[in-house]
Amino acid sequence: MNKLKRALVATMVSMAAYGALGMACVHAQEVKTVASVDLKRYAGKWYEIAKIPNRFQKKCISGTSAEYSARDDGMIDVVNRCKTADGIDEAKGVARVVPGSNNSKLEVRFAPAWLSWIPMVWGDYWIMDLDDQYTLATVGSPSREYLWILSRTPTISDEQYENALNNATKQGFDTARVVKSKP
Repeated sequence: MNKLKRALVATMVSMAAYGALGMACVHAQEVKTVASVDLKRYAGKWYEIAKIPNRFQKKCISGTSAEYSARDDGMIDVVNRCKTADGIDEAKGVARVVPGSNNSKLEVRFAPAWLSWIPMVWGDYWIMDLDDQYTLATVGSPSREYLWILSRTPTISDEQYENALNNATKQGFDTARVVKSKP
């Protein structure tokens, strides 16, 4: 009986270790982005449909949007807005393309320009999914800490939402943490 218990415990420990290793492998795979992005088509206003909550948006209660516009120097101006209990909150920043990514990986900075030499002021903005019409996008970070579902319209169909969540789940994001945004 003692041998049976030891064998059972050893099997359970092995299964737990294998399961943990399997989860580590999922996260060891790099988040995949779309093949390329036409930044001129991507520019404009996007509405936040859902997100993994984060500290820098904690005051936002509704109407969250992001607007992107190309600059002459190759950078992209970024303006994020949302409604808060006190009115409208607006954050202005700049994005740059990660070299070799065909515009599907960006880095965004909301800190002052004089801090741009510090790597940690740049946040990853990876376009993981984008429809052919440039009307629906899923954006995340390689750490899987950040995730946004964005649309050109304030609402999307349930089917579109589920497809976006399923694609993020396949990439290893914890979509149980995703919260729908209020238009």
